[in-house]
Amino acid sequence: MRYLLRRALPTIILVSVFVLLYEATVSDSRTSLSREAVAVPAPGARLRFQATAYCKGTTTASGVRVRTGIAAADPKLLPVGSVIQMDVGNPTYDGVYTIMDTGPAVQGRHVDVYMWSCYEALDFGRRPVQLVVLRLGWNPVQSSPHVTTPLFEEREGQLGNPSASE
Repeated sequence: MRYLLRRALPTIILVSVFVLLYEATVSDSRTSLSREAVAVPAPGARLRFQATAYCKGTTTASGVRVRTGIAAADPKLLPVGSVIQMDVGNPTYDGVYTIMDTGPAVQGRHVDVYMWSCYEALDFGRRPVQLVVLRLGWNPVQSSPHVTTPLFEEREGQLGNPSASE
């Protein structure tokens, strides 16, 4: 019995130390993704997100009535009032959206776009998107002028405004 205890005890201690060190140094892929998912982006940042669509509800988390051009996002990542330019790869959905809503299912790098038609929202499904953060939250200081100025100039040029060329 003493012989078995003398051999087993050091083996158990070594295995325990190895397991503790292994668990401490090897990072789980889900852990690293979740840290990346909640890293607050800077204005002007180009990010990859997953986009879905929703069609239910009448009022957003910010108190505004739902309408086209509104999206929901994780408030830790994109606070309410943020403005994003989303590139879906489809001209129907490409454009500028304002984050006015949140939701329990909208976590991390996920954007939920409002659509009036539930059939259209179902057809939209889940798809990868590229988005550019134009403004974080309501603070205009958090805007990215080098990103927003060309958008405004392009829009003015499309409207035929002579002040855009000055």
